[in-house]
Amino acid sequence: MRNLPPSSTLRAFEVATRHATFTAAAEELHITQSAVSHQLKNLEELWGLQLFQRGKSLTLTPAGAALVPIVREFFINLEATLTDLRDQKGRVRVKVSTTYSFALKWLLPRLPHLSLQHPEILVTLETSDKSINFSSTESDVAIRFGNGNYPGLHAEFMFREHIFPVASPALLHRLGPPNTPAELLNYPLLTRDGADLVPKWALWFQHVGVTASALKESVRFADTNMTIEAALLGQGIALARSGHVETEIGEGTLIRLFDVPFASPVAYYFVCPKGTESQPHIISFRNWLLAESNNAQQYYR
Repeated sequence: MRNLPPSSTLRAFEVATRHATFTAAAEELHITQSAVSHQLKNLEELWGLQLFQRGKSLTLTPAGAALVPIVREFFINLEATLTDLRDQKGRVRVKVSTTYSFALKWLLPRLPHLSLQHPEILVTLETSDKSINFSSTESDVAIRFGNGNYPGLHAEFMFREHIFPVASPALLHRLGPPNTPAELLNYPLLTRDGADLVPKWALWFQHVGVTASALKESVRFADTNMTIEAALLGQGIALARSGHVETEIGEGTLIRLFDVPFASPVAYYFVCPKGTESQPHIISFRNWLLAESNNAQQYYR
């Protein structure tokens, strides 16, 4: 950190780069023109660089132009960090680990409710599909999709989704709505690749009593969000988990096909290290989360 000038000198440099004269810069800084000129001269001597071409108006030298964005970014980041710290004063951070699809489709739309009920809690989201290992993560709690087997951890059941086919109104208009589950075999079906935790089309067809020897596939998608997006674009019919299409069904951009209950064999669980669940801010977050889960149960049928 050698050759580091006082912050007031760096501020004088940053302000001077936005004005045509030292006089104008001095007015913004509420100091004299000679003080600005003196500070910048000292800065040039300290760094051994000429930063300005002095004349009727100030112009930056190549060295000055190279340093401007660095100095400006420093002040921008400093102000943003100070603002963030002031806003956080008196608040407690809860670091939550969950899957990307759950965060995007279920948790994010509900977080404003948490802010209203518990303004003292500041949530930080970390997304990962990997098994949670609190010994190697900074997360306080996790929301995981599984069978509830989390040895050595505190785990509470949240909710279980139902699974059903969905299609866009445009696709149904173009191809006509299917009248029976068996007719879906004549439609383009959107599938996930390696979706081991979620029943695939074959299991759903088996549940509704349809023998599906071959599916009419065109593309296999790597994750749930891509599958839902393809359904919204009218590229085919997706097998969706209820918690991932609440908004789309509510808005009518996706239509649920066939009112056939089919519960997912796996569910969502609130998970944390034993003992963490008794901390006051964790209790508040967990209670809010479980209340939201209970309110959503009416949708998961």
